[in-house]
Amino acid sequence: MFNLEGAGLGFRRELLADILPILPSEVDFWEVAPENWIPLGGAYQRKFQQAISQAPFTTHGLSLSIGSTDKLDVGFVKSIKQFLDANNIALYSEHLSYCSGQGHMYDLMPIPFTSEAVYHVVERIKQVQDIIERPLVLENVSYYMAPNQTLLEIEFLNAVLAESGAFMLLDVNNVYVNSVNHGYDAYDFIDKLPSNKIVYGHIAGHFDEAPDLKVDTHGADVIEPVWALLDHAYRTHGVFPTLLERDFNLPPLGHLLDEVRRIKAIQTLVKNETSFAGKAQA
Repeated sequence: MFNLEGAGLGFRRELLADILPILPSEVDFWEVAPENWIPLGGAYQRKFQQAISQAPFTTHGLSLSIGSTDKLDVGFVKSIKQFLDANNIALYSEHLSYCSGQGHMYDLMPIPFTSEAVYHVVERIKQVQDIIERPLVLENVSYYMAPNQTLLEIEFLNAVLAESGAFMLLDVNNVYVNSVNHGYDAYDFIDKLPSNKIVYGHIAGHFDEAPDLKVDTHGADVIEPVWALLDHAYRTHGVFPTLLERDFNLPPLGHLLDEVRRIKAIQTLVKNETSFAGKAQA
């Protein structure tokens, strides 16, 4: 169903001069926010088509607002389907959050962790999936408050995935950030996720506001505890495709590719060690 493998990088307009006409071979797949490429035209249309002919692409949206109480924007979802179909992209991922409430809020807000919210979100997910004719892939998001919480984050997430038929984009940095900010065990959270739901992953850097407050920025290098948590996620759920998110403070392309290579190195290490352990047991 999904044709991703290896390590990926965000396809950003700021990088076009460095990554085209021939995409870097170190990157196995690329990710775009479809809102930034609908509609396409002119030079950007030509560059996008040049790139998409060379490597697999996935999408990670910003505006679906799956948890909002506003009416679902059906016209927008239909435009997403047209973009996916026109570019032969199998996967549409979004955030398990909302960004609208009687208007667009330009931020990703946490959905209340309640049974009522599970039901509300599941119904909207099913509506989206009917339109795009694909499973929706949802990312666990960073959050800084949990209003009216009656379920744990992991309970809410697993209930949404189980009842909607959606799949998961596992953002490892978000797990780490939330574990610090809300005082839970990141490794235990990873362990409780359903392996069969994880389609691909994200890894990113964040900002240390205080020892007990991390802010998810995608504007810094990945730190060692997050690399270690990615390794654990692979060993727990099997190696899944993983994308480096870097949206701000962009370093030279070579620096980004070094982090992409590190993803691939961890993937290779875990695969080799898992294979060796399996042969030893046999």
